[in-house]
Amino acid sequence: MRRTGTTRRSALTATGALALGAALTGCGSGDVSGGQRRNTSSDARAAAARTQTALRAAAARASSSLLARYDQVVTAHPVTAAGLAPLRSAIQEHASALGGPPKGTAEPTAPAPAAPATDAKAALQELAAEERRVADAHTRTLLTAGPELARLLASVAAAGAAHAYLLTELAKETSS
Repeated sequence: MRRTGTTRRSALTATGALALGAALTGCGSGDVSGGQRRNTSSDARAAAARTQTALRAAAARASSSLLARYDQVVTAHPVTAAGLAPLRSAIQEHASALGGPPKGTAEPTAPAPAAPATDAKAALQELAAEERRVADAHTRTLLTAGPELARLLASVAAAGAAHAYLLTELAKETSS
């Protein structure tokens, strides 16, 4: 025998359908304030994208400047070339990943740093200090970077800290 009248299931279904209809009507109302909100959020997204682009460009310039510094040390002190080659290659990869000059080009986008010290040991110590400075700058940028850029900068900063340690050890092994 079939029940007649309103059941609990049909009442809940009708209530849900009315609520869904009201929600959909409210979403498509096309009022002016909703349009302004959408423009404001797209403006905010565009501003955030510009900020991320500027942060990435600054990080790429720092890495490119560091790459130029490596080249200067190798040119001034050829004895360091073998020890610096793998580190220089990693810096070149970092600059490329950040949007710097493509791999294979040594054109720095930042002004050339000061000439390296007169002896190889001091030049390596200065290069280690420069690595630390760039790694610290990348770490500070993490606070304002978006998730993707923050992950990249964290990786590059960690590599820079390791490079600074390796350069310090290489300086200890290098004779003046």
